[in-house]
Amino acid sequence: MGPFRNRAGRVRTTVIRTLFVLGTGVVLTFALSAWVRFSGLVRAPWAHDHCSRASSFWGRAMVRLAGVQVVLEGATREKLDRPLVVVANHQSWFDVFVLAGFLPGRARFVAKEELRRIPIFGAAWETCGHVRVNRGDRAEAVRSLNEAGARIRNERLNVILFPEGTRSADGHLLPFKKGAFVLALQTQVPILPVGVSGSRAVMGKDSFRIRPGVITVRLGEPISVDGLTTADRDEVLNRARRDILDLMDPRDAAPSLAHPPTPHPIPSETPATNPATNPSTSTENTE
Repeated sequence: MGPFRNRAGRVRTTVIRTLFVLGTGVVLTFALSAWVRFSGLVRAPWAHDHCSRASSFWGRAMVRLAGVQVVLEGATREKLDRPLVVVANHQSWFDVFVLAGFLPGRARFVAKEELRRIPIFGAAWETCGHVRVNRGDRAEAVRSLNEAGARIRNERLNVILFPEGTRSADGHLLPFKKGAFVLALQTQVPILPVGVSGSRAVMGKDSFRIRPGVITVRLGEPISVDGLTTADRDEVLNRARRDILDLMDPRDAAPSLAHPPTPHPIPSETPATNPATNPSTSTENTE
Protein backbone atom coordinates (compact mmCIF):
# COMPACT_ATOMS: atom_id res chain seq x y z
CA MET A 1 0.00 0.00 0.00
CA GLY A 2 2.99 2.32 0.49
CA PRO A 3 3.55 3.26 -3.18
CA PHE A 4 -0.18 3.79 -3.75
CA ARG A 5 -0.41 5.98 -0.67
CA ASN A 6 2.57 8.04 -1.82
CA ARG A 7 1.08 8.46 -5.27
CA ALA A 8 -2.28 9.51 -3.85
CA GLY A 9 -0.50 12.04 -1.65
CA ARG A 10 1.35 13.51 -4.63
CA VAL A 11 -1.86 13.77 -6.64
CA ARG A 12 -3.63 15.46 -3.73
CA THR A 13 -0.76 17.95 -3.34
CA THR A 14 -0.82 18.75 -7.07
CA VAL A 15 -4.59 19.31 -7.03
CA ILE A 16 -4.43 21.57 -3.97
CA ARG A 17 -1.54 23.57 -5.46
CA THR A 18 -3.35 23.93 -8.79
CA LEU A 19 -6.57 25.15 -7.17
CA PHE A 20 -4.63 27.57 -4.98
CA VAL A 21 -2.60 29.03 -7.86
CA LEU A 22 -5.59 29.30 -10.20
CA GLY A 23 -7.86 30.80 -7.54
CA THR A 24 -5.31 33.29 -6.27
CA GLY A 25 -4.20 34.03 -9.83
CA VAL A 26 -7.74 34.91 -10.93
CA VAL A 27 -8.20 37.29 -7.99
CA LEU A 28 -4.79 38.89 -8.57
CA THR A 29 -5.35 39.21 -12.32
CA PHE A 30 -8.70 40.93 -11.96
CA ALA A 31 -7.51 43.20 -9.13
CA LEU A 32 -4.52 44.42 -11.14
CA SER A 33 -6.63 44.70 -14.29
CA ALA A 34 -9.21 46.85 -12.47
CA TRP A 35 -6.47 49.15 -11.15
CA VAL A 36 -4.88 49.51 -14.59
CA ARG A 37 -8.25 50.15 -16.22
CA PHE A 38 -9.14 52.78 -13.61
CA SER A 39 -5.80 54.51 -14.24
CA GLY A 40 -6.59 54.62 -17.94
CA LEU A 41 -10.13 55.89 -17.49
CA VAL A 42 -9.05 58.84 -15.34
CA ARG A 43 -6.20 59.48 -17.81
CA ALA A 44 -3.63 59.37 -15.04
CA PRO A 45 -0.20 60.47 -16.32
CA TRP A 46 1.35 57.42 -14.68
CA ALA A 47 -1.04 54.93 -16.32
CA HIS A 48 1.43 53.47 -18.82
CA ASP A 49 4.17 53.24 -16.21
CA HIS A 50 1.72 51.35 -14.00
CA CYS A 51 1.04 48.99 -16.90
CA SER A 52 4.67 47.92 -17.02
CA ARG A 53 4.90 47.59 -13.25
CA ALA A 54 1.61 45.71 -13.01
CA SER A 55 2.64 43.29 -15.77
CA SER A 56 5.98 42.61 -14.09
CA PHE A 57 4.38 42.12 -10.67
CA TRP A 58 1.67 39.89 -12.14
CA GLY A 59 4.14 37.65 -13.96
CA ARG A 60 6.49 37.30 -10.98
CA ALA A 61 3.62 36.67 -8.56
CA MET A 62 2.12 33.89 -10.71
CA VAL A 63 5.50 32.21 -11.02
CA ARG A 64 6.19 32.35 -7.28
CA LEU A 65 2.69 31.18 -6.35
CA ALA A 66 3.35 28.06 -8.42
CA GLY A 67 6.68 27.39 -6.71
CA VAL A 68 8.59 27.95 -9.94
CA GLN A 69 12.21 29.08 -10.10
CA VAL A 70 13.25 31.19 -13.11
CA VAL A 71 16.77 31.23 -14.51
CA LEU A 72 17.45 34.11 -16.91
CA GLU A 73 20.53 33.81 -19.12
CA GLY A 74 22.06 36.20 -21.62
CA ALA A 75 20.27 39.36 -20.44
CA THR A 76 22.69 42.29 -20.77
CA ARG A 77 22.00 46.01 -20.75
CA GLU A 78 23.70 46.45 -24.12
CA LYS A 79 21.44 43.81 -25.67
CA LEU A 80 18.17 45.12 -24.25
CA ASP A 81 18.64 48.90 -24.15
CA ARG A 82 16.81 49.55 -27.46
CA PRO A 83 13.58 48.60 -29.24
CA LEU A 84 13.44 44.92 -30.18
CA VAL A 85 11.05 42.46 -31.78
CA VAL A 86 11.25 39.59 -29.28
CA VAL A 87 10.36 36.14 -30.65
CA ALA A 88 10.09 33.11 -28.35
CA ASN A 89 8.90 29.51 -28.46
CA HIS A 90 5.57 28.82 -26.78
CA GLN A 91 4.77 25.74 -24.66
CA SER A 92 2.68 27.00 -21.75
CA TRP A 93 0.77 29.89 -20.23
CA PHE A 94 3.79 30.21 -17.95
CA ASP A 95 5.79 31.50 -20.93
CA VAL A 96 3.65 34.63 -20.73
CA PHE A 97 4.09 34.98 -16.97
CA VAL A 98 7.87 34.52 -17.20
CA LEU A 99 8.41 36.96 -20.07
CA ALA A 100 6.08 39.55 -18.52
CA GLY A 101 7.74 39.24 -15.13
CA PHE A 102 11.41 38.76 -15.87
CA LEU A 103 12.28 40.18 -19.30
CA PRO A 104 13.92 43.57 -18.64
CA GLY A 105 12.61 46.72 -20.30
CA ARG A 106 9.20 48.04 -21.34
CA ALA A 107 7.42 45.53 -23.51
CA ARG A 108 4.02 44.82 -25.00
CA PHE A 109 2.64 41.53 -26.27
CA VAL A 110 1.07 40.80 -29.62
CA ALA A 111 -1.55 38.13 -28.92
CA LYS A 112 -4.82 36.67 -30.10
CA GLU A 113 -8.01 38.71 -30.29
CA GLU A 114 -9.85 36.40 -27.87
CA LEU A 115 -8.02 37.86 -24.86
CA ARG A 116 -9.86 41.13 -25.38
CA ARG A 117 -13.15 39.41 -24.54
CA ILE A 118 -12.14 38.51 -20.99
CA PRO A 119 -14.05 40.88 -18.65
CA ILE A 120 -11.89 43.59 -17.03
CA PHE A 121 -8.67 41.88 -18.17
CA GLY A 122 -9.47 42.65 -21.81
CA ALA A 123 -10.11 46.30 -21.00
CA ALA A 124 -6.82 46.52 -19.09
CA TRP A 125 -5.07 44.86 -22.05
CA GLU A 126 -6.39 47.66 -24.27
CA THR A 127 -5.44 50.36 -21.77
CA CYS A 128 -1.83 49.16 -21.67
CA GLY A 129 -1.56 49.11 -25.43
CA HIS A 130 -0.95 45.42 -25.97
CA VAL A 131 -1.71 44.56 -29.59
CA ARG A 132 -4.45 42.10 -30.51
CA VAL A 133 -4.44 40.02 -33.69
CA ASN A 134 -7.54 38.55 -35.31
CA ARG A 135 -6.07 35.39 -36.79
CA GLY A 136 -9.17 34.78 -38.91
CA ASP A 137 -9.02 38.15 -40.69
CA ARG A 138 -5.85 38.77 -42.70
CA ALA A 139 -6.56 42.47 -43.29
CA GLU A 140 -7.20 43.04 -39.57
CA ALA A 141 -4.02 41.12 -38.70
CA VAL A 142 -2.00 43.38 -41.03
CA ARG A 143 -3.50 46.46 -39.37
CA SER A 144 -2.54 45.08 -35.96
CA LEU A 145 1.06 44.57 -37.04
CA ASN A 146 1.14 48.10 -38.44
CA GLU A 147 -0.08 49.32 -35.05
CA ALA A 148 2.70 47.38 -33.35
CA GLY A 149 5.23 48.91 -35.74
CA ALA A 150 4.03 52.42 -34.94
CA ARG A 151 4.36 51.74 -31.22
CA ILE A 152 7.90 50.46 -31.64
CA ARG A 153 8.91 53.60 -33.52
CA ASN A 154 7.03 56.17 -31.43
CA GLU A 155 7.40 54.73 -27.92
CA ARG A 156 10.61 52.70 -28.30
CA LEU A 157 8.96 49.61 -26.84
CA ASN A 158 9.92 45.98 -27.13
CA VAL A 159 7.21 43.90 -28.77
CA ILE A 160 6.90 40.22 -27.78
CA LEU A 161 5.47 37.64 -30.18
CA PHE A 162 5.15 33.86 -30.24
CA PRO A 163 5.67 33.11 -33.96
CA GLU A 164 4.26 29.58 -33.63
CA GLY A 165 0.87 31.23 -33.06
CA THR A 166 -0.17 28.70 -30.40
CA ARG A 167 1.27 26.55 -27.62
CA SER A 168 3.11 23.38 -28.58
CA ALA A 169 1.55 20.29 -26.98
CA ASP A 170 4.74 18.20 -27.08
CA GLY A 171 7.30 20.99 -26.71
CA HIS A 172 8.67 20.64 -30.23
CA LEU A 173 8.89 23.87 -32.18
CA LEU A 174 5.91 24.33 -34.52
CA PRO A 175 6.10 26.04 -37.94
CA PHE A 176 6.53 29.81 -37.69
CA LYS A 177 4.13 32.41 -39.01
CA LYS A 178 5.76 35.33 -40.82
CA GLY A 179 4.14 38.33 -39.12
CA ALA A 180 6.87 38.94 -36.53
CA PHE A 181 9.57 38.97 -39.18
CA VAL A 182 7.67 41.25 -41.55
CA LEU A 183 7.20 43.61 -38.58
CA ALA A 184 10.94 43.63 -37.84
CA LEU A 185 11.84 44.22 -41.48
CA GLN A 186 9.32 47.01 -41.95
CA THR A 187 10.49 48.84 -38.82
CA GLN A 188 14.18 47.92 -39.25
CA VAL A 189 14.24 46.81 -35.61
CA PRO A 190 16.53 43.92 -34.55
CA ILE A 191 14.99 40.54 -33.70
CA LEU A 192 15.81 39.03 -30.31
CA PRO A 193 15.45 35.22 -30.29
CA VAL A 194 14.46 33.75 -26.92
CA GLY A 195 14.37 30.09 -25.93
CA VAL A 196 12.10 29.07 -23.03
CA SER A 197 12.59 25.62 -21.50
CA GLY A 198 10.80 23.87 -18.64
CA SER A 199 7.45 25.64 -18.81
CA ARG A 200 5.59 22.66 -20.29
CA ALA A 201 6.60 20.55 -17.27
CA VAL A 202 5.03 23.19 -15.03
CA MET A 203 1.77 23.44 -16.99
CA GLY A 204 1.25 21.80 -20.38
CA LYS A 205 -1.08 22.94 -23.14
CA ASP A 206 -3.82 20.39 -22.49
CA SER A 207 -3.51 20.28 -18.71
CA PHE A 208 -4.72 22.43 -15.83
CA ARG A 209 -2.30 20.78 -13.41
CA ILE A 210 0.43 23.06 -12.09
CA ARG A 211 3.67 21.64 -10.74
CA PRO A 212 6.72 23.40 -9.27
CA GLY A 213 9.83 23.37 -11.41
CA VAL A 214 12.57 25.40 -13.07
CA ILE A 215 11.97 27.51 -16.18
CA THR A 216 15.05 28.65 -18.06
CA VAL A 217 14.89 31.70 -20.34
CA ARG A 218 17.86 32.10 -22.67
CA LEU A 219 18.30 35.28 -24.68
CA GLY A 220 20.24 34.98 -27.92
CA GLU A 221 22.09 37.61 -29.89
CA PRO A 222 19.97 40.24 -31.68
CA ILE A 223 19.62 39.57 -35.41
CA SER A 224 20.25 42.71 -37.44
CA VAL A 225 17.85 43.42 -40.29
CA ASP A 226 19.53 46.64 -41.43
CA GLY A 227 19.15 47.06 -45.17
CA LEU A 228 16.96 43.98 -45.58
CA THR A 229 13.44 44.07 -47.01
CA THR A 230 10.30 41.99 -46.68
CA ALA A 231 11.59 39.90 -49.59
CA ASP A 232 14.14 38.52 -47.09
CA ARG A 233 11.50 37.42 -44.57
CA ASP A 234 11.94 33.68 -45.12
CA GLU A 235 15.69 33.88 -44.60
CA VAL A 236 15.28 35.95 -41.45
CA LEU A 237 12.59 33.56 -40.18
CA ASN A 238 14.87 30.55 -40.71
CA ARG A 239 17.73 32.26 -38.89
CA ALA A 240 15.54 33.15 -35.90
CA ARG A 241 14.07 29.64 -35.81
CA ARG A 242 17.51 28.05 -35.79
CA ASP A 243 18.69 30.38 -33.02
CA ILE A 244 15.63 29.62 -30.87
CA LEU A 245 16.16 25.88 -31.29
CA ASP A 246 19.78 26.31 -30.21
CA LEU A 247 18.59 28.22 -27.12
CA MET A 248 15.95 25.64 -26.14
CA ASP A 249 16.50 22.45 -24.19
CA PRO A 250 17.70 19.91 -26.81
CA ARG A 251 14.99 17.47 -25.72
CA ASP A 252 12.40 19.88 -27.12
CA ALA A 253 14.02 20.11 -30.56
CA ALA A 254 12.58 17.56 -32.99
CA PRO A 255 15.40 16.20 -35.17
CA SER A 256 13.54 16.98 -38.40
CA LEU A 257 13.11 20.61 -37.38
CA ALA A 258 16.43 21.23 -35.72
CA HIS A 259 18.13 23.17 -38.52
CA PRO A 260 15.90 24.21 -41.42
CA PRO A 261 17.82 25.41 -44.48
CA THR A 262 18.86 29.04 -44.60
CA PRO A 263 19.60 30.05 -48.21
CA HIS A 264 21.64 33.11 -47.25
CA PRO A 265 23.19 33.84 -43.83
CA ILE A 266 21.66 36.70 -41.86
CA PRO A 267 24.30 38.33 -39.62
CA SER A 268 23.85 38.87 -35.91
CA GLU A 269 24.85 42.22 -34.49
CA THR A 270 27.54 40.34 -32.58
CA PRO A 271 28.99 36.87 -33.15
CA ALA A 272 26.38 34.24 -32.29
CA THR A 273 26.88 32.34 -29.07
CA ASN A 274 24.86 29.69 -27.32
CA PRO A 275 24.20 30.77 -23.72
CA ALA A 276 23.42 27.16 -22.85
CA THR A 277 27.05 26.16 -23.41
CA ASN A 278 28.98 29.41 -22.96
CA PRO A 279 30.42 29.61 -19.42
CA SER A 280 30.62 33.41 -19.62
CA THR A 281 26.87 33.74 -20.04
CA SER A 282 25.16 35.99 -17.52
CA THR A 283 22.66 34.08 -15.37
CA GLU A 284 20.02 35.46 -13.05
CA ASN A 285 18.52 33.11 -10.52
CA THR A 286 15.37 34.49 -8.97
CA GLU A 287 15.68 32.58 -5.75
